[in-house]
Amino acid sequence: MVQLRDYQHAIAAQSKELLLTLGIAILNVEVRCGKSIMAMETARLYGAKKVLFVTKLKAISSIKKDFEAIGQPFELYLINYDMLHKCESDFDFIIIDESHSIAAFPVPSKRTTELKRICTGKPIMLLSGTLTPESFAQIYHQFWVSSFSPFNAYKTFYAWHKEYGIPKKKYIYNREIADYSNVRYDILKPIIDKYMITFTQVEAGFTEFVEEEIIKLPMPPKVKWAIDTLKRDKIFTTKGGNVILADTAVKELQKMHQICGGTLKDEEGNRFVFDDSKANFIKEKFAGKKIAIFYKFVAEGMQLQLTFKGNVFTDPMEFNKAGKDAVFISQIQSGREGINISTADCLIMYNIDFSALSYWQSRARLQTKDRVDKAMVYWIFFEGGIEDKIYNVVQSKKDFTLNHYKKT
Repeated sequence: MVQLRDYQHAIAAQSKELLLTLGIAILNVEVRCGKSIMAMETARLYGAKKVLFVTKLKAISSIKKDFEAIGQPFELYLINYDMLHKCESDFDFIIIDESHSIAAFPVPSKRTTELKRICTGKPIMLLSGTLTPESFAQIYHQFWVSSFSPFNAYKTFYAWHKEYGIPKKKYIYNREIADYSNVRYDILKPIIDKYMITFTQVEAGFTEFVEEEIIKLPMPPKVKWAIDTLKRDKIFTTKGGNVILADTAVKELQKMHQICGGTLKDEEGNRFVFDDSKANFIKEKFAGKKIAIFYKFVAEGMQLQLTFKGNVFTDPMEFNKAGKDAVFISQIQSGREGINISTADCLIMYNIDFSALSYWQSRARLQTKDRVDKAMVYWIFFEGGIEDKIYNVVQSKKDFTLNHYKKT
């Protein structure tokens, strides 16, 4: 049976008090500190009997393992966000993991609307290491799902923004639209802080933190040709007859991003690999090591499966049990949150996502409090490619957009 750490006991006790007085508790706790365990201990202290734990699909197995290890005296129902529409509302306590994923604005997402139905009248816990990764305006819908929101007087985001927002405009394709991302942080923070417990890896006693290294490979001639041709002509046809079209700025950005991973998707939806130099470099450079690789595009995963055939894992729990030369692969968006791959010697980023959230969440997957080796993250870029431009933007907690691409 797993014993909770002192700080986990203390945070669970604080969370219970917030639930008793406010009906909402937010754990704004840095990744790998054990948010799910603290949430389940909070449920026990609160006296919950039937608990719903909403999370990402890949995180379910590790949360189930934690629940079995700590032996909590309540029924636990684990569900991923995509299945919320099939969920009943007969729970007495609800835990919402990675709550920033319900934070879309100005209109609530489908999953957010489903959660509001389920959470009506129930105490809730929100868990996130990156509560508002892009804008503080993302806080509204995380509270909106609860009957105990301090913003219940504002039935919609638009009404809320009139009170707490800063009106601004932005331009997309020379068209002026409202920009709702700017809010009065100075007024909102004291309200939200009442519901929130913040905790860092330093406070948890972590001694090894993420270190990053960018490895730049010479750009292969075929990659350079594809980039130059698409920039100049906006179209080309491969020897196999695949038509690659970039007749809009958005499509050009997407194709450039794909090309820098050595893959493409043609006009008919066919995916293919035309350059395997990144995969081969990784296999040679990290031979004999237990590695995790995150990729962006489906065809990149296909290439990695082929390159490392026979020793590839897609289940993090199976990977952690495997030998020292095992290889874990995952698409960035599905692997960035909630999974534990801390037995890996290092994490390798085959490509990079446009999302700042993906950057900050992905790089933390190796960390645990007891890790004694460096948590190394390697980025594999082509010299002269788009990857380092994206990296510089997302590292500053901004998403890489079409405007950033145009500036390059």
